[in-house]
Amino acid sequence: MAGAQGPEKSTGKGSTIDRFLSKLVAGTFGRLGRAGGLAFLAAGLVLSGFGAYEGTYAAGWAGTRGTLTVEECTVSYPNNASRSSRKNRRPIRCEGTFVSEDGRRRDTSAAVQMRQRYEQGAELPVTQTDPPTSADATDADYTATGMDRALRWFAAFFGGWVLTGLGVFCLATGYAPFGRSRVSYGAAWEASGRGATRPAVVAMIGVGLAGALVTFLVSYSF
Repeated sequence: MAGAQGPEKSTGKGSTIDRFLSKLVAGTFGRLGRAGGLAFLAAGLVLSGFGAYEGTYAAGWAGTRGTLTVEECTVSYPNNASRSSRKNRRPIRCEGTFVSEDGRRRDTSAAVQMRQRYEQGAELPVTQTDPPTSADATDADYTATGMDRALRWFAAFFGGWVLTGLGVFCLATGYAPFGRSRVSYGAAWEASGRGATRPAVVAMIGVGLAGALVTFLVSYSF
């Protein structure tokens, strides 16, 4: 009997700790309210801004478009990369000579991060996002171009709209989407309908979801 009671006590103690932690986390998130909304809003704006920035360069709409002729592609891992990340992520750096479309710019020390290796002599469409700081410098930045890559970045741009809409809703109503919110969802939804908050939130989340889904799916057609 003593041996049977041991596991029960251990399980009960573990359950008590789990319930305590769950209540603590729920209570913390429940008190966030407008502070949580501000966090969602900031995250959404950052995600949308970063997605638009990267997508614009990946599409070749900004920067200097050109071709990088590969001399060598190598796999390089960060020094602090874990074994699992080394296995699942293979950052490939392709080095070579960049020549702009108009032939006015040339960089023999160009390098770009790719998803796969390329043979020597392969020509990669790239965009020079930042030119070298001097004629002899090797610090220019490049990104691979292609509408498939660009559309995936634009999917992130639209995904940021969803977080932004949620942030606006929480800021305007004080509702916290996690845990036990001080303001119920029903009360928050009713309050948002008294002005322009509800239409704005629905529009942002709807456009964000639709835009992210469409751009992500269309990216696979290229």
